[in-house]
Amino acid sequence: MDAILSTKNRTKKRKNNPEDQIGLKPIQVEKARYIDGYKIEIEFNDHSVKTVDFGNFLEKRPHPQHNKYKEIELFKQFKIEAGNLVWGENWDLIFPVSQLYKGTIKA
Repeated sequence: MDAILSTKNRTKKRKNNPEDQIGLKPIQVEKARYIDGYKIEIEFNDHSVKTVDFGNFLEKRPHPQHNKYKEIELFKQFKIEAGNLVWGENWDLIFPVSQLYKGTIKA
């Protein structure tokens, strides 16, 4: 009977158990700075910094809603809202924070 675990013990043994993550804050964008081309340096709330190149995505994923951001002057007009890096009044262009944190955008 030693091999049988109670529900409470099984929960403790699971990986990525939300109960073990109490107090952890979700990763959010805190600062962003235009570098050049389609590159932006992003600082997160854990103080890590990544430089992300959005050029590959913009070239390989054409879409009427975000094609205008291929124009560098419009691309530079990003902002941070609710911990996200966004473009446009209605968030025309937004990327998962997890991809930004990894430093690569899936094209």
